[in-house]
Amino acid sequence: MAPTMTSPSGMTSPSGITNFVINKGNGVKGLSEMGLKRLPKQYIQPLEERISTASFGIKNSEESVPIIDMSNWDDPKVAEAICSAAEKWGFFQLVNHGVPIEVLENVKEATHRFFELPAEEKSKNSKEHLCSNNVRFGTSFSPQAEKALEWKDYLSLFYVSEDEASALWPPACKDEVLEYMKKSEILIKRLLEMLMKRLNVKEIDQEKEGLLMGSMRINLNYYPICPNPELTVGVGRHSDVSTLTVLLQDQIGGLYVRGGTDKKSWIHVPPVKGSLVINIGDALQIMSNGRYKSIEHRVAANGSKNRISVPIFVNPRPSDLISPLPEVLANGEKAVYKQVLYSDYVKHFFRKAHDGKSTIEFAKI
Repeated sequence: MAPTMTSPSGMTSPSGITNFVINKGNGVKGLSEMGLKRLPKQYIQPLEERISTASFGIKNSEESVPIIDMSNWDDPKVAEAICSAAEKWGFFQLVNHGVPIEVLENVKEATHRFFELPAEEKSKNSKEHLCSNNVRFGTSFSPQAEKALEWKDYLSLFYVSEDEASALWPPACKDEVLEYMKKSEILIKRLLEMLMKRLNVKEIDQEKEGLLMGSMRINLNYYPICPNPELTVGVGRHSDVSTLTVLLQDQIGGLYVRGGTDKKSWIHVPPVKGSLVINIGDALQIMSNGRYKSIEHRVAANGSKNRISVPIFVNPRPSDLISPLPEVLANGEKAVYKQVLYSDYVKHFFRKAHDGKSTIEFAKI
């Protein structure tokens, strides 16, 4: 057990903490394990960004994200429930989804295994060491652009091919992550088929499949115990830039989505054992001309437990032009979004700190 101390030796200055966390690859996990009594000031969020059940109308009770049983995929009621949830909530949980529980448990174990590695081992996967954006170990979201940092470490893996993954992805987790991606692909295709049918897209041909799910990125997220969780966030307010996101969360909880009848409340997404959380991303909001909603969400820091989550971001290819689908506009509906190059949209997202739903404005007419 690391000794308890108010401030680690040599890290009284903000630059000392930045060097320890970011440059030396210790991450916030390294800070957490030093037994800090107080949150370093660069992690203290402005009052309006903190997650407080008292001041933010956070609800845990009467309204909740739909939980949909996919035991019978061919039942029209399943497709109806999924499309309705995508329109109203932008978020839903799936049970009996066909991805083996063992695969989910294995990838959670692999996530813990990677983050238990020494800092110097994890740092080998940083952008600076690998000179590749396809494998990236980092902390917070975009430290260079953020006024207040987020209490999270992550490993981000962009899938190009099995050969590249085998060569570049960390041995501590690559097999389990690849298996999780493979086993989720059938589910992703079925979900997209259901969502497209509602938009009058009769068939997902090769071209459409590339546009909807031509690239994938998977993140292993680690949210260590935080000394003052009420002063910071695990992840700030944002919506995803994906087509769909498939999220595996552990049993700790802490994910909140914007919703409710007033669309202003923050509603907790309680962990359901064996479930996967699905959310609509900005790319699908644009392609559906706003019919499917990409919703703001955020993650609370935790003062007593380490939390992990593993999202698969299902994306268009970087070179794709995205805009409302012709089938959506066929009945004379006016386009709300212009055509944008997907890689430009993603660059715009990563260029700034998390700031709610503002990224979508980049594509608005």
